[in-house]
Amino acid sequence: METITASQLAEIVGGTIEGDPSVFVHRMAKIEEAGPGECTFVANPKYEKYIATTGASVIILSESASCTRDDITIIRARDAYLAFVKSLEFFYTPPQWLTPGVSDTAILAADAFIGEGTWIGEFVVVGKNTRIGKNCRIGHGVIIGPDVTLGDETVLYPNVTVLSGSRIGTRVTIHSGTVIGSDGFGFVPVGERFEKIPQTGIVVIEDDVEIGANCAIDRATLGETVIRKRAKLDNLIQVAHNVEIGSDTVVAGQSGFSGSTKVGQHVIIAGQVGIAGHLEIADHVTIAAQSGVSKSLTQAGKTYWGSPAKEHHQALRLEGAIRQLPELIKKIRELEEKIEALESSGITI
Repeated sequence: METITASQLAEIVGGTIEGDPSVFVHRMAKIEEAGPGECTFVANPKYEKYIATTGASVIILSESASCTRDDITIIRARDAYLAFVKSLEFFYTPPQWLTPGVSDTAILAADAFIGEGTWIGEFVVVGKNTRIGKNCRIGHGVIIGPDVTLGDETVLYPNVTVLSGSRIGTRVTIHSGTVIGSDGFGFVPVGERFEKIPQTGIVVIEDDVEIGANCAIDRATLGETVIRKRAKLDNLIQVAHNVEIGSDTVVAGQSGFSGSTKVGQHVIIAGQVGIAGHLEIADHVTIAAQSGVSKSLTQAGKTYWGSPAKEHHQALRLEGAIRQLPELIKKIRELEEKIEALESSGITI
C-alpha cells in the first residue's frame, strides 16, 4: 500500500495545498465513507453537503468550491474530477489475474506468433496464422480464431471470443463475454423462408479502444465493421455488420446499431439508444437515453432526444405540449357541453 503526503499528492495531480501539507494518505475513498488517512474529492455540487461531515484527511476541491473546515487538508485543482482520476491511477494497483508466460493448457496453432512479454491464461485457443503482439494479456478461456491480429499491450479478459480475420490494434481492452467477428444478421427472403447471406468481411478495432462485457461486434457482409481510435463502449452493446463508430465516441450500455450506420467522431450516445440502419450521425452529436434514431442526424454538435429522436429543444416543447393534453381535452369537453346546452335552449352557435 503506497503512502504519500498531501503535498506529494498535490504535485501528482497539479493542485495547490491549503492546510497541513505533511498529512499522510494511502488511498482514495467516497466522501460519505472516507476516514483518516484517506483522500476524497468533490466535483459535483450535489456532494458539497458532505464536505462538512467527511472524515477524510485530504479532500480535492475545485478552485471555486467552499470549505471552511480547518481540520482537513485541501488540494485545490482546476478540474477536481481529473485530479481525482490522477489520484486513483496513482493508488490503484490492478489485480494480477494471470501468471507470466503461456499456460500449459493453452492450445496454440503451430504457426501462431506470440509476442515477447505476452501472458496467456488457462484453456486459451489461438488459431492458425494469428499474430499476438508484445506485452498482451490473454485471459482464461479466450478463443482467438485464425488470421487474427492483436497489437501490443492489448488485454482480453476471460472468455472473450475473437473470430477469424479480426484486426485489433494496440492498447485495446475487451472485457469478458464479448464476441468480436460474429456473423452479421443478414438474411434474404426467399418465398416464405429466409436464406442466409454469407458474412465475408471482418472487424477492425483501432488503437486505445475499450469494449465492455457481453458486447457483440458483428463482422461485415463485405468489407469492414470498424471501431475507430479511442472509442469507448459500455456493456451489452450490439454493433451490426458494416457499422463504423468514430474516434473518441462513447456509447453507454444496452445501445444498438443496425447495419451500415456510420457514427462520427466525439459522439456521446447514452444508454438504451436504438439506431436504425444505413444512417449517418454527425460529429459531436449527443443522443439522450432511450432515444430511437430513425433518420440521419446531420447537424454536428446538436443534442437529440426521444423516439423518434428530435432536436432536444423541439423534443422538450413537444413533451410539454403532450403533458397539457389532458387539461386541454377536459376544457374541450366542457365547451362541448356548454354548446350542447345553448343549442338545446334554442340558441344557435
